[in-house]
This record gives sequence, structure tokens and C-alpha cells, in this order.
Amino acid sequence: MNKKKIKLNILGLSYSQTQSGAYALVLAEEEGERRIPIIIGGVEAQSIAIKLEGLEPPRPLTHDLFLNFAKAFTIDLLEVIIYKLEEGIFYSELVCIKNNEVIRIDSRTSDAVALALRFNCPIYTYEEILSKAGIVLDFGEHKEKEEPQPKKVKPVTTSALNSKSVEELHQLLNEAIEAENYEKASEIRDEIKKRKNPDLTY
Repeated sequence: MNKKKIKLNILGLSYSQTQSGAYALVLAEEEGERRIPIIIGGVEAQSIAIKLEGLEPPRPLTHDLFLNFAKAFTIDLLEVIIYKLEEGIFYSELVCIKNNEVIRIDSRTSDAVALALRFNCPIYTYEEILSKAGIVLDFGEHKEKEEPQPKKVKPVTTSALNSKSVEELHQLLNEAIEAENYEKASEIRDEIKKRKNPDLTY
């Protein structure tokens, strides 16, 4: 199968407007304007979000454990390919290598993206999938193109955080990470960033 691969970047994460408790992972083609929104679960969204935010959990999460396991047995993840879209479900595979042997492993797309972030490997799909599921977002398009790294879409922070000092926010951030409440930690981190640069929006 010699279909041309199209490279995707992670544009962001946001709360799903259609499914309660779910999130929308938005992938963008690197050399184009089409976006692929993928509905994923809260656990996988959390795993992706903490990597995008640069947060360090006190203990390895499942995808961190997979990374450590693979490194221990000298297995590397070369790339992730979203190779099929059927009845609204995206199918992905992990293209791994061990001792110069390439191995392909079936994976949920949310897990595949979380692992791609940890292995720092590219994410690809094919034109037929982009033509089926790709959408073009007009709002804020020029601003997105100016930024080398897409920013994660986050909900507006709660008013409770607005009343806290920067020192209190740092304390809350440490407590949230220690308690492994990474969604709350992300909100606090965004509030701290907003205080440092009021022109940024999250």
C-alpha cells in the first residue's frame, strides 16, 4: 500500500460539545488548512493534555509506563498512522522498530497520539481520510499559522482562581500535581501564564 502519507500536528484539545465527559482532539494537516476533530475519552485527553502542558506527574501514567517499557526492551516508535475511518471511528497503528525489524501494532487513535507525544514521533494519515473527515476552520486561522506550535484549547479558568495571588496559584499547582488532578493543574497553569502575559488567550 503506497498511498501518500500526510503529516498531522496536534492543534488542540477542548471539551466536546456533543458528548458529556468527552473531549475533542483536533489534528491539523501540516501543509494545509484541513482539521480532523476526534472525540476521545477523559483519561486519554488528560494524558495528552499534561504532555502538551509540560506537566510532570509524580508517578508514571499508563502511556509513560508504555514508553519506559519500550525503552527497556529497545523498542522505538517510528510513527503513528491513522489509516482508516469507518462509521465515525478512526483506526490507527503504531509503527515500531526493534532490532531493525518493523512491527505494526493496532491502537486506538487517542492512545496512539498520547504515545506519539512521548516518543516525539510524527503522526500521519491519508488523503482519503482527510477528504472524509477534514474540515476547514476560518476563525483565527491566520493567527494559528503564525504560531510554530499549536496551542491547546482550554476552557476559561474559574473565577475562584482569579482571586488568588501568583504565590497561591503556584501552591495550588503543586498540590494538584501531587494529588494527580491534572485537569485542575492545567487550569491553574493557564491562569499563571495569563498573569505573566495578559495578551495571551486560553
